[in-house]
Amino acid sequence: IPVAGIAGKAWTFTQFGTVYVVDDNITKTPDPKSPKVAQFQGLYVTASFDGLRAFATASIVFTNEEYNRSTIQIQGTNQDPDTEVAVVGGTGKFRFARGYATSKIYFLDTATQHSVVQLNVTVQTS
Repeated sequence: IPVAGIAGKAWTFTQFGTVYVVDDNITKTPDPKSPKVAQFQGLYVTASFDGLRAFATASIVFTNEEYNRSTIQIQGTNQDPDTEVAVVGGTGKFRFARGYATSKIYFLDTATQHSVVQLNVTVQTS
């Protein structure tokens, strides 16, 4: 959901300065009926004048039984089509995590700004 942007400009994902707040389900597979394993909670900011890159900072908050309440913190700028961001920390079972996360758009509806994204996270803990 866009929450801020440049006055007098449309708040869209391609408009420089637009800030989005997200709280998205992370499921085991792309099927919306697939078991939920976590929430993706954070911010996106359209960070390039041409609208092609966004800066993201977010927490992956696990809700499944195995990792419940543990988090992985990610941060970086997308580089479509191959987005890679840094894992900058974590909590619980992921305390001191370092690594990277890659994402790939699986489905995108630009009219509704709804997407399904494949997320792969590689971490190393202490």
